Amino acid sequence: MIWFFICIIIGKMKYETVIGLEIHAQLATESKMFCSCSTKFGNRPNTNICPICTGQPGVLPVTNKKAIELAIKTALALNCTIEPSSVFARKHYFYPDLPKNYQVSQYELPLATKGYLDIEVDGQKRRIGITRVHLEEDAGKLIHVGAERIMGSEGSLVDYNRTGVPLMEIVSEPDIRSPREAAVYTETLAALLRYIMVCDAKMEEGSLRCDANLSIRPLGETKLGTKTEVKNMNSFKAIEKALISEEKRHNAVIEEGGKIVQETRFFDDTTNTTSGMRSKEFAHDYRYFPEPDLVPVEPSAEWVEEIKKSIGELPQQRKLRFVVDLQVPANAADILIADKELANFFEETIKLYSKAQVVANWLVGEVLFFLNGRKKSISDISFTPGQLAELLKLIDAGTLSGKLAKEVLAKVLSTGKQVKDVIAESGMTQISDQGEIEKIVAEVIKNNPKPVAEYQSGKTAVMTFLVGQVMKLSKGRANPGIATELLKKQLSGS
Repeated sequence: MIWFFICIIIGKMKYETVIGLEIHAQLATESKMFCSCSTKFGNRPNTNICPICTGQPGVLPVTNKKAIELAIKTALALNCTIEPSSVFARKHYFYPDLPKNYQVSQYELPLATKGYLDIEVDGQKRRIGITRVHLEEDAGKLIHVGAERIMGSEGSLVDYNRTGVPLMEIVSEPDIRSPREAAVYTETLAALLRYIMVCDAKMEEGSLRCDANLSIRPLGETKLGTKTEVKNMNSFKAIEKALISEEKRHNAVIEEGGKIVQETRFFDDTTNTTSGMRSKEFAHDYRYFPEPDLVPVEPSAEWVEEIKKSIGELPQQRKLRFVVDLQVPANAADILIADKELANFFEETIKLYSKAQVVANWLVGEVLFFLNGRKKSISDISFTPGQLAELLKLIDAGTLSGKLAKEVLAKVLSTGKQVKDVIAESGMTQISDQGEIEKIVAEVIKNNPKPVAEYQSGKTAVMTFLVGQVMKLSKGRANPGIATELLKKQLSGS
């Protein structure tokens, strides 16, 4: 607090940013939260609906047991306490995408509480508290005609297919201190959800959504400042950009002597700015009361233990094993564990080819470069751990140089052909025959008298150029090690 008063006296108040995130994750169930309608994404609008999810009179909802199981699985992975009894409630608000005029959610008695998620930001470890994990149903989707937002549009259409899809809300403590931390937290959480197979976490499809609450306060102060909620962030980068913008706005308003208004704001990713949407509601505005048509959720200790056993190895545990046991560089391990299928591919490959660091380098380098360029995952192509292991063994055997192996790999990935077939068709094997390379070396020496003279006068760095000429003449097939030795031998006259 001393620092607080010093800052006031000298007139240079410093502020810290406080961020809490609400992550909404659609659960990987085949049917909706309270009815048997399909949850399949991309179906024709208003085809995955029934009287229950559209709130017709006289219908009765039934809770999806699988959704409860997946939410418990998530809560356990987040080190939460599973509450002995949780209750669904009606959250009242009026909007066109909510046909019942209330959302079934959990309020005073959520499914799970008091957990945490460890993240790593720029080499520093941070522990972010989890306030609660609760279940609810999703709302429909509005499609605005003629504009991205309702403001400026000619009208809006409603697709109720998403209405009633099981939604899990994960609420963090206000422990996040920067936009960068917020993005890393969301990305780490998304990887965890994919790992334990409860959500595909595709922000671009809306199966993972983030609402961020941001405030600032004088450094050393413990009381929270007035917060604003930021919406419409459909990627991890967008989360960081939106919160950087809102952080700057808060600081500018306070420095100019203004006051922050509690409101919900919309992030515009074309201008990287936020704008006001509506005043921020308080809990009492929703008039919560227990859902009379649903019984409390009371998971037995035996069921919770059974779910716990199904979780398996979590991403950070896997990263630690990759780094410590397999000596994979930490940055490569981060990339591998971000995609469970890629990490599985890595583990299958090292069963066939034991050099884990080499396998990791090829996967996070050449293979990911190919996949990212085509917006595909490793499971979308017909490439196997056996093919990668075969390629790497050919490099070790001297059959392929690293450069040739990259060319072979590119053709294997793009055509789906076998490694041996690509090599046979293109003749890409490395030339290791000394007699054949001697002929190429002799021609290089003959055609490059000036570099040869420079080398013989003591400028040994020119050897790199001469080896390059051998590789060029051999179309990259000459063994560079043998080429170097033969050049040295012929240039020294021995």
